[in-house]
Amino acid sequence: QVQLAESGGGLVQAGGSLRLSCTASGRTIGTYSMGWFRQAPGKEREFAAAISWVGDNTYYADSVKGRFTISRDNAKNTVYLQMNSLKPEDTAVYYCAADRPFKYYTPTVGSEYVFWGQGTQVTVSS
Repeated sequence: QVQLAESGGGLVQAGGSLRLSCTASGRTIGTYSMGWFRQAPGKEREFAAAISWVGDNTYYADSVKGRFTISRDNAKNTVYLQMNSLKPEDTAVYYCAADRPFKYYTPTVGSEYVFWGQGTQVTVSS
């Protein structure tokens, strides 16, 4: 089992930045693809970013491309989401997710991820 804990959320003005962290325990995540998803009030959960376990290939939703950066530090068993140029529409609960290990592709669909954190609230004021 992999336990995931997000941190770093908060209230920020439009145009500001936040860095979310997702720290894993129970297993080392070096062989897991990792993703960030978000869910705004009244909306379905949506994909934001993902990173592969080999080669650190990254994938982004069009809505965050160029503003968000996903990265990982396997030595710290942690995945990050750097969010810049934040907009009010980025307001959501952000969830970290881990896939099964050694998967040959990096999913961008939430239903393919196995382990989830509890989420961290990000609120962007206009």
